[in-house]
Amino acid sequence: QVQLVESGGGLVQAGESLRLSCAASRSIFSLNTMAWYRQATGKQRELVAVITSGGLTNYADSVKGRFTISRDNTENTVYLQMNSLKPEDTAVYYCNVRTKLDLMDYWGQGTQVTVSS
Repeated sequence: QVQLVESGGGLVQAGESLRLSCAASRSIFSLNTMAWYRQATGKQRELVAVITSGGLTNYADSVKGRFTISRDNTENTVYLQMNSLKPEDTAVYYCNVRTKLDLMDYWGQGTQVTVSS
């Protein structure tokens, strides 16, 4: 089992920034990937950004150049720095991790990000 605690969501205006955090209950060295997904009202959940245990990253085209995923190995935490936010970034953001040993997926509770125009 992996517990994930997210924080950092909120209401901002277009062009502003937010940083999301997701703290894992076990060492991130036991995790294959750590990722952020989002789900807007009436839409499917979509991958925003992912970082592998080797530090490789990948982003959705819609956030490239604006969002940065990173991790702190000592704090077992993954971050999503979101800059130049747009109203279309409004969604519930979910942290996701996949374990190395059994490739199980775990999800955070979600944090709301609202960007006003």
